[in-house]
Amino acid sequence: MVHFSSVDALIASRKLQRSIHKINCHGPYLGIVVPNAFEMDPLLQSSSFNVSKTLDIAGRRFHIGRVDKHRVIIVMSGLAMLNAGLTTQLLVSFFEVKGVIHYGIAGNANSSLHIGYVTVPRYWAHTGLWNWQRYGDGPNDELSLESDGDYTRKYGYLHFANFTTPSDQNSSNLLNNVWYQPEEIFPVTGTPEVRQHAFWVPVDEHYYQIAKSLESLELEKCLNSTTCLSNTPKAVLVERGASANVFVDNAAYRNFLYTKFNISPIDMESAAVALVCLEQRLPFIAIRSLSDLAGGGTSERNEAAVFSGLASQNAVTAVLQFIKSL
Repeated sequence: MVHFSSVDALIASRKLQRSIHKINCHGPYLGIVVPNAFEMDPLLQSSSFNVSKTLDIAGRRFHIGRVDKHRVIIVMSGLAMLNAGLTTQLLVSFFEVKGVIHYGIAGNANSSLHIGYVTVPRYWAHTGLWNWQRYGDGPNDELSLESDGDYTRKYGYLHFANFTTPSDQNSSNLLNNVWYQPEEIFPVTGTPEVRQHAFWVPVDEHYYQIAKSLESLELEKCLNSTTCLSNTPKAVLVERGASANVFVDNAAYRNFLYTKFNISPIDMESAAVALVCLEQRLPFIAIRSLSDLAGGGTSERNEAAVFSGLASQNAVTAVLQFIKSL
């Protein structure tokens, strides 16, 4: 194993360059980005994954090997948007990558789906980039810096007064409105320093069509002999998923995201991976298994504490089948 811990070593080390070159000689690879160890370990421990070596770069460990006939590089990003975006950029910058698969668990905003289900959205959005409108202004008032093209009212807003309890149609709230904003992106095929914008980021259409084969998968229903889900999990293709640097355990916001945007899985990483792949013009798909109904189902506490392991295993099962179907 080769380990490099500083930027200086990264730049200067011929040993690292040789190691990367040797790995890339056997490429291209499918890149697999995973948020956390408990989500990654079932894949690393699977008999379907044959590891050949690992390489440590900039605090990330890249596991190089094979799944079925495909060469893969697996890397754990860590929690939330910054880690996910940074790790994905490291992956695609250092290695010859032909496409990126992201997977993990997620909260659920769509009450027609159930814990253990594996979801594959067609589009992802980062719903944590806002323009917070001043109190007294409303939907017909221009946002600060909107005229410069920095912000927009295109994608809609959340009106805090709508969540007052008890409900009052005439109530106001000093928090007023937050307007959802697209990300600024700078694609490799674009002009440097000339921004473009993206809110709904599509997954690769070919990957999405292949993911239809997952709908017949048999997925885990039971944690053990005494703890089983009441609904048998299955894989479903859905329209939209969302990410933000927020762990959503609130039913009102869950319902808002589903009603406003038709969002099913909600997590903290997928949109970051999607945005990097959009900029790099690389095929991308995210596969997320539902660990809980955000804000609560029948349980008084978040179900993820119980079912995250089962959801992780179902996500890995789906990822392995997806790779074998490529």
